[in-house]
Amino acid sequence: MSVWFVTGASRGFGAGIVAEALARGNQVVAAARRPGEIERTERLLPLALDVTDEDQAHAAVEAAVREFGRIDVVVNNAGRGLLGAVEEASDSAARAIFDTNVFGVLNVQRAVLPVLREQRSGRLIQLSSVGGFIGTPGWGVYAATKFAVEGLSEALHGELKPLGIDVTIVEPGLFRTDFLDESSLHQAGQLADYAETVGAMRGSLAEWNHAQPGDPIKAARAIVDLAELSDPPLRIQLGADAVARVEAKLDLVRTELDRWRKVSLSTDHDELSTDHDNV
Repeated sequence: MSVWFVTGASRGFGAGIVAEALARGNQVVAAARRPGEIERTERLLPLALDVTDEDQAHAAVEAAVREFGRIDVVVNNAGRGLLGAVEEASDSAARAIFDTNVFGVLNVQRAVLPVLREQRSGRLIQLSSVGGFIGTPGWGVYAATKFAVEGLSEALHGELKPLGIDVTIVEPGLFRTDFLDESSLHQAGQLADYAETVGAMRGSLAEWNHAQPGDPIKAARAIVDLAELSDPPLRIQLGADAVARVEAKLDLVRTELDRWRKVSLSTDHDELSTDHDNV
């Protein structure tokens, strides 16, 4: 039996992960801005947590350890979306999404990592997005937050692995949650010049919403499975659409790397250039 600490636990992926972890006999701390929506049981502890509040993050971790004695799996799931061209996003809107998606993750990690380091064991499961690997018109600022989470998570993987703590980045594609509802997704102002790109993206939301191909119940099972692996991956995609998009980007990166290799290598000091000529 493991002790799970899940942020954004009242709905979407968070609620599904909580349910699946409980079904497998684990103890779960369900941290959410509105914990009253979650029923307390012997193995389920709802706690108030706005991840943008670092003091609240420390208080939640302390309460979790008092209740269950340890923390084994941390799922950084809390997040918010922003749809709009990069230029359309106001400073306040961009800062708000970074506060939740990036600085919120950092707040939780600063609170929980001392516990995991003392234990010399634990798992961090970082909910990113396929948008954390691929930028798409209309999702630039949101993607930037997820790119940031992936960068810091890759570094954490190297920092924490010697201490017995694993890190896994999860990149979901489109899943049938409430992410595209107004309660989760904020929209930036609209400029006419982006009608053919971002405007088209906005127009497709009604068609996609609650008709996404991904099954969140299956995703929750896959995520809980990851925590039970002895050698979990650093990064995993969820959903056929995520796999296809990542494959396409990898192909593009390889093509451009090969095409521009000589230019890339030509910028080193001259004494190194003879070695590069043979590459």
